[in-house]
Amino acid sequence: MSPAIKQLDIESLIEELTVEEKLSLLAGKDFWHTVPIDRLDIPSIRVSDGPNGIRGTKFFNSVPSNCFPCGTGLAATFNKDLLVEAGELMAKEARMKGAHVILGPTCNIVRSPLGGRAFESYSEDPLLSGHAAGHIIKGIQNQKIVACIKHFVCNDQEDERKAVNTVITERALREIYLKPFHIAIRDSYPKALMTAYNKINGVHVSQSKRLLQEVLRDEWKWDGTIMSDWHGVYSAKESLDAGLNLEMPGPTRFRQQTPTLHSIQTNEIHRDVIDDNARYILKLINEGLKAGIPKEVVESPNPTKEASALLRKAGDESIVLLKNENNILPLSKKAIPGQEKIAIIGPNAKAAQDSGGGSASLNAAYKITPFEGIETKLREGGNTVSLDYSLGAFLDRNLPDIGHSLINERGDKGLYARFYKEPPEDKERKIFEEFPLSTSRIFLSDFKSKNLAPGELLFYADFTGTFIPDETGDYDFGVSCLGTAQLFVDDKLVVDNKTKQTKGDAFFLGVGTREERGVLHLEKGKEYDIRVEFGSSPTFTLNKAPLEGGGVYFGVRIKTTGEELIEKAVKVAKEADKVILVVGISKEWESEGFDRPNMDIPGYTNDLVYAIAKANPNVIVVNQSGSPVTLPWIKEIPAFVQAWYGGNELGNTIADVLFGDYNPNGKLSMTFPERIEDVPSFLNFGSTNGQVIYGEDVFVGYRYYEKVKRTPLFPFGFGLSYSTFEIKDLVLTSNDESITASVKVKNTGKVEGAETVQLYVQQVDPSVNRPIKELKDFGKVFLKPGETKSIKLTVSIKEATSFWNGYKNKWQSDSGKYKVLIGNSSDNITLEDEFETKKTFSWLGL
Repeated sequence: MSPAIKQLDIESLIEELTVEEKLSLLAGKDFWHTVPIDRLDIPSIRVSDGPNGIRGTKFFNSVPSNCFPCGTGLAATFNKDLLVEAGELMAKEARMKGAHVILGPTCNIVRSPLGGRAFESYSEDPLLSGHAAGHIIKGIQNQKIVACIKHFVCNDQEDERKAVNTVITERALREIYLKPFHIAIRDSYPKALMTAYNKINGVHVSQSKRLLQEVLRDEWKWDGTIMSDWHGVYSAKESLDAGLNLEMPGPTRFRQQTPTLHSIQTNEIHRDVIDDNARYILKLINEGLKAGIPKEVVESPNPTKEASALLRKAGDESIVLLKNENNILPLSKKAIPGQEKIAIIGPNAKAAQDSGGGSASLNAAYKITPFEGIETKLREGGNTVSLDYSLGAFLDRNLPDIGHSLINERGDKGLYARFYKEPPEDKERKIFEEFPLSTSRIFLSDFKSKNLAPGELLFYADFTGTFIPDETGDYDFGVSCLGTAQLFVDDKLVVDNKTKQTKGDAFFLGVGTREERGVLHLEKGKEYDIRVEFGSSPTFTLNKAPLEGGGVYFGVRIKTTGEELIEKAVKVAKEADKVILVVGISKEWESEGFDRPNMDIPGYTNDLVYAIAKANPNVIVVNQSGSPVTLPWIKEIPAFVQAWYGGNELGNTIADVLFGDYNPNGKLSMTFPERIEDVPSFLNFGSTNGQVIYGEDVFVGYRYYEKVKRTPLFPFGFGLSYSTFEIKDLVLTSNDESITASVKVKNTGKVEGAETVQLYVQQVDPSVNRPIKELKDFGKVFLKPGETKSIKLTVSIKEATSFWNGYKNKWQSDSGKYKVLIGNSSDNITLEDEFETKKTFSWLGL
């Protein structure tokens, strides 16, 4: 039996702490930790990103992490139990990184496919978002790790995210954007919450008394700790009065002791406000202590078979089969008789698109590309299928990371880094740090060395490796940086991003240079020594570099045209029996810090798909993106698979589904529109003079498409299987408190699989303009061929029937008739029944 974990006596400490000590608690110590008070044995606790996996405390050269499928992919599983398991694994890995608090889940709304962090959230639907977040929180907190739900609320775009004023009706705020937080807090009670950067109706959320006090504390009776997003505080007094307990990161920008003490002494800030905020920090520390994490933790990865198995399971269930004409899928691993040839083509075939970009991105412990996953699958069982490959098109915004293509001086894949205090022209300079790296995307924002004094940001580094070309030709070399950099090949200067720099969009939030390029002719098989000489952020010539050590990205690829790549791919496709075409976008296009400019796949990908479809009728397109992309060629291909950003196991999961080792059962967590102009927020997305109007009101996603009778490309909740299912025998019971729908689900096909039962409710004669129907619950059932199982879904009357009454400022449930609609997607309702309520009532709270 483990010893009891000593908890802080909060009220005694409030009496003992000085005002100065209380103030020190109200902001972080650094990027990842709270402030300790050694005098009173108040420890520091650690927080860590996040929604895609647990980073630990380092961006640069971090301890590897397991990367989970992105949020929209996890929600596509529609599997509540699996999401609890995912949360439990996240918590286990947080413990291994010494983190008491996970900065996630993210449960904003996918209001538009263009949202830079859409992939990080769960869905366009508030109920699915709330249940996904809630079940992951349950898993995290089952393991006594604190979950910090974010970003409260309406952080649904990246454009001017710290300044934009979200103009929204109270009804839309309540029914769509607050609702996921409402559900997650009601069902799983996260112990922490992170505020959004943006304003709502003129007030920054991080200093909104109405949202943080009146809604969260008073109405919802939630008593957890509220922290800011990083650098998301805009005031001292207003944020403290509103109950923003913790400013992150530290050290503080706004809660500095001298001015804040002055505000307390002059009664601008009440002492009780300081005490109340300090209580919540002590409460968070108490919750963190329950994890029993040792004070000194050496961060470690979790390279276990069990972890990989769960990541693969989650990835398998997330994949959505959207088109499968003539049952072209699943593919056979054995060609009978003779030999079959499969071509794998596309920019994402040999790229591991594990996650979107920004703070959700991390150093994945390993990544399986789709090509590797398919190749491994075909090696199983002595198959007779052969594989060909062609790139087909470029996707990269900049030249690709070549860490995996270089060989360092130790003979390993990767490059070698040497750090100096003196510039390259100093012949007497000395190395103060050296180690191998696996990537040529080097972000040094948190680089530290015992040989650098605190705050010493000026240093230099050489990054070296050997490059061996696969073919003879002219090669493009590219360098972007936050600092200065020059790239040499065999001591010849090829790229100069030092003597003349141009502002670009490199690095987090686009603060670095543009990519400068140079061309050099290389011979196939010959060894070339690559050296990049880098100067840290103080050497940056454009403006003050804000990200401390800065960084450098460099890459190389053969110089060619889009037409030449397509021509090569078509030749490969013509010689194949079937083509797997792996397309989509990447973290360079879908990321925190910016929104997508349009819904299209960039570059020549669409031309590639058209050309391959013309050359070979048996084309299976696999798309990787965290949100919808335009698919103008969808009618030209027989099969389409949505694979999201799949985490470590993405290549294996794609192969599992393509070859039928896993029967796909994912369902779309958002509507896939035909064009961006069809999206309900199309006219009101992005900041216009510091403002965004949520003009579609409550008609987000499928609510809008159904209301205006516009058929999308693929509807919300839709997904095919290699089997068939029948949902039958609906029995609906209701009382004053709840409705319960019981159905039977039968697997009428020949393959084991799973079906998701979706329960929607429609008010027959609404008193206000309401959506045609709204998702109110769902359940997933796994069935062998011919097997039948019962599933029961129960929803409270108030949740099933209520809308927000803006006149009363309360939820309202009207008396009258309601339909319960049961189906396996939003556009395929196969069963319905009615219930009736006898009284109209209003309510508040959870």
